[in-house]
Amino acid sequence: MKKVKLIIVAVAILSLVSSSSVYADGFAPGEGLYLGAFVGGDTGFVQPKVTTTAATVGTGGVADHEAGTFEATEGGLGLKGYQAGGWIGYGYKMGDLYAGLEGELSGGDAEFKLTSTVDITVAGGNGTADSQASRSYDIAAGTVVSAKKEWTGGMFGRLGYYINPQTLFAIRGGVLVSKFDVKYGTAYQENFYGGGPSIGASLESTIAAIDPNLSLRMDVVFTDYLTAPVSGIGTLLNAEDANGSSNSEVTGSSMSARAGLTYSFFDVNSLF
Repeated sequence: MKKVKLIIVAVAILSLVSSSSVYADGFAPGEGLYLGAFVGGDTGFVQPKVTTTAATVGTGGVADHEAGTFEATEGGLGLKGYQAGGWIGYGYKMGDLYAGLEGELSGGDAEFKLTSTVDITVAGGNGTADSQASRSYDIAAGTVVSAKKEWTGGMFGRLGYYINPQTLFAIRGGVLVSKFDVKYGTAYQENFYGGGPSIGASLESTIAAIDPNLSLRMDVVFTDYLTAPVSGIGTLLNAEDANGSSNSEVTGSSMSARAGLTYSFFDVNSLF
């Protein structure tokens, strides 16, 4: 029985060795199982929208606020910063064509900040003391509102074409999800998660002078975060207040450009 086990182990080792021998001249870019790391720039913007309905509160029936809509219809609040992370994937080379699956995870410091040189008091209105409108929130001078994209991750399908044996052009489509840390002054903080469809394009070339399985990759990625409701930041009610008189939502998107290295090291076909 022990001899049988030793034979199985020996066959497995020989398979891996033969795989390395077969690809001694190197994998094509993106071919087989690969790992990679990248750095780049990350930009984006968010477009807030707040819709209110007229409301009267308090014992005196004093108007809290009038009906209206506040919306950033052109442009928005911009985010910018760096991004760094990694890829893991598997790809098939089919002549000049390519197909594969890929996952990525990254972190960075892309954010926007709104600042003030004076203290700000956010008042709910001029209602009486027994009303929600009588609340006020003091925001100290400095950063009034900030939002930082802490991490992003997702899965993609890839399709490509080999311009030559050492160069792959590929497009990809999938879904990315990001975690945002939103702060209102220093007293109110909340984490939000946004996700949506993402597309990208990449150009990848073998660095044969260093290693035939190593490739340099450059890509761009666009993500649409769709529209998400915002119900509050920490204990600060700013969307679904006690009167149900306002609704807030945020729409956003991001664009990143990265450069990185990938290394292919295993082909499942070598096992058969």
